[in-house]
Amino acid sequence: MPRAEASAPRAALDREAWIEAAIGTLAEHGIAGVRVESLAKSLGVTKGSFYWHFRDRPELLAAVLDFWKQGRISDIIRQTRCDPGQEREQLDHILAVYSASRNRKGIRIELAIRDWARRDPRAAAVVEEVDGARFDCARRLFVARGMSDQEAAARSILLYAYVFGQSLMDCDRFEADLPLARRDIFALING
Repeated sequence: MPRAEASAPRAALDREAWIEAAIGTLAEHGIAGVRVESLAKSLGVTKGSFYWHFRDRPELLAAVLDFWKQGRISDIIRQTRCDPGQEREQLDHILAVYSASRNRKGIRIELAIRDWARRDPRAAAVVEEVDGARFDCARRLFVARGMSDQEAAARSILLYAYVFGQSLMDCDRFEADLPLARRDIFALING
């Protein structure tokens, strides 16, 4: 009887691979879908691989929240960084970037994290921290343009309401001249 050939060795998964798999599952199935057994199966490994990196599911979930938080905060810091006097252009750039592309995976992750936060105080605290960083970074750009704290705060809310709202909608259906509509929206937000 011929010997069965050895299967190719599996690549070792690092901690980040588990976190990224958990985030993908979270986006598709919600927090209830993030289970060790199903993640291991989808990654083609045993649960032992999971326990090499994490004590338990709560530790994985904490790592998911931290990974998401660090990514979102570093993105907004990078996106709002500019030379003095360039704040208006940077805000226009941010609006243009978020208007031009729809990151479906990113918005699914954002919505799943926010849904999770409705039921879990740890997730809610992380969402609050990320939102605070987003608003603070945008507010600083508006203040640097000479606006009062109150006006800067209001425009920051308007900015994020637009960014998140338009990412959920197919605005092309509502406006025949979308570039003109976007120009008007940018003017309302950016002054």
